Amino acid sequence: MSCRRRSSEDNGCERNMISVDRRTKQCLGNFLCLCSQEIQKKLRDLMGENGNVVEMDEKSALPLGDTTAVYPSFMGWSVTYLIGAARFHPLPVLLAGCLLFFMAVEYTLVMIPPNSQPYDVGFVWTQSLHDLLLERPALNTVLAAMNTVFVGMQTVYILWTCLVEGRGRPTIAALFMFTCRGILGYTTQLPLPEEFLGSGVDFPVGNVSFFLFFSGHVAGAVIASLDMRRVKRSQLAFTFDTFNALQSLRLLATRGHYTIDLAAGLGAGWLFDSLAGKYEDSKRCTVVPKDLVYEPLKG
Repeated sequence: MSCRRRSSEDNGCERNMISVDRRTKQCLGNFLCLCSQEIQKKLRDLMGENGNVVEMDEKSALPLGDTTAVYPSFMGWSVTYLIGAARFHPLPVLLAGCLLFFMAVEYTLVMIPPNSQPYDVGFVWTQSLHDLLLERPALNTVLAAMNTVFVGMQTVYILWTCLVEGRGRPTIAALFMFTCRGILGYTTQLPLPEEFLGSGVDFPVGNVSFFLFFSGHVAGAVIASLDMRRVKRSQLAFTFDTFNALQSLRLLATRGHYTIDLAAGLGAGWLFDSLAGKYEDSKRCTVVPKDLVYEPLKG
C-alpha cells in the first residue's frame, strides 16, 4: 500500500495532489466493510435476539437514570434488507416517490393571484360538460332534480337503519359529519365559482346559500354505502357508489363544488363512520341503564 504526493499545474497555478493506488483503495474498502460488519455484530449482541431494548445493570451510565438502552433500528439495516422491504411494501415506496414529486411541484408552481378565481383541475376536465349544461338549462334542471332524489335516498336509508333496524352507527356518523361540516364551512367560506349553474330544484332546494367545504352530498353517500357493505347489501352499496360518482361529476360540471370539497367529503365519510364505530364500541363497555333497555315489537 502506498500513497505519493504529486504536483500539477491548472491554469498556471501549481497544486499538490495525493495519489492513491488501486490496491490501497481496495484495502480501505475492505477495512470499512469490516468495520460496518463489526458494528452490526456488536449491536446484535447488545440488542439480543428478540428486540432492540437491552437491560443494563445499575452501574451503567445512562441518560436520565434509565435502566434500558434503546438502539436505532436503522443501524442494523443492510442493502439486502432495504431491497426486500421495498418489494414487500411497494405502497410506502410509491407514496415516498409521490411526496418528492409534489414537493417539487409545490415549490416551483406559480401562485394564484389574490384577484383571481381558484384554479381547479376538475373544472378543466369537465369544461365540455359545463358548456353543454349551460346551453341546455332544462337538462341541468333534470339532473339537479335527480341529484336531489339521490340525497333523499341517502337520508331515508340512514334514518331507516336507526328508526326501523335499530342500528345507530350511520346516524351517529351523519351527525358527526354535518356538525364538522358546519364548523369548517363557516370558518373558511370559499368563494362561489363564477361559472356556477344553479337550479331551484337542486339540494338544498330553493337556491339558498350553502357551505362549499366539504361536500355533504358525497360524505352522506359514503356513510350509507359503508353501512350497506357491513350488512352484506353489496348490490345496493355498488348502486350508491355509482350514483355518488355521477353526482360528483355533475357537481364539478355545474361548479357546485370544488374538487377539494368532493375529495374531503369522500374522506369525511370514511372518517366519521370510523368515529361512530369507536363511539359505539366505547358504549358497549359501559353498563346500560335499565330505562334504555327495550324489546322490539313483534308482529
